[in-house]
Amino acid sequence: MLQLTEHGVTITLNGKSPIDKLFWIACVLVVLAIGVAVAMVSLPMELAIRFLAVLAIVSFFFNNYKQNIKNQKSAVIINSGILNVQQGIITHNNMGKQQHITVLTHDKIKVCNSELIVYGEKQRVKCRISGFDNDKEIEVMSGILQGKSINKRHANIKMQSS
Repeated sequence: MLQLTEHGVTITLNGKSPIDKLFWIACVLVVLAIGVAVAMVSLPMELAIRFLAVLAIVSFFFNNYKQNIKNQKSAVIINSGILNVQQGIITHNNMGKQQHITVLTHDKIKVCNSELIVYGEKQRVKCRISGFDNDKEIEVMSGILQGKSINKRHANIKMQSS
């Protein structure tokens, strides 16, 4: 939902949280560990050691994957809550938490698959915003962040270049 305010707009996002792959991989790892424990009790020692080696290898890849996820989380991902958008500033309110994101003049703003992406220095993703009701919300938000002014004529919102 898009609402005009004195200094910008307020947008309500209706997105869902993405599926946490890390959680499901950890569950598989736990089941595998229980399987190895059962194998160590019931199977011959050589076979049990092989299962333990497989568990160690899977754990190694899990830890690498987890580290890669941590390194990628430098970008802010927003898909639900309320956005207050002004020129160069995004304020995200979600479940009582407030987060401020500053969009600088040299930052690039792109729209891709109903998602607004803000790129900072060195083409690094600074912020990903999804969960918009329609494309008009994305267009208006992108325009405001780029410094365009807003005119409201009855039910129509028009963007003007400055």
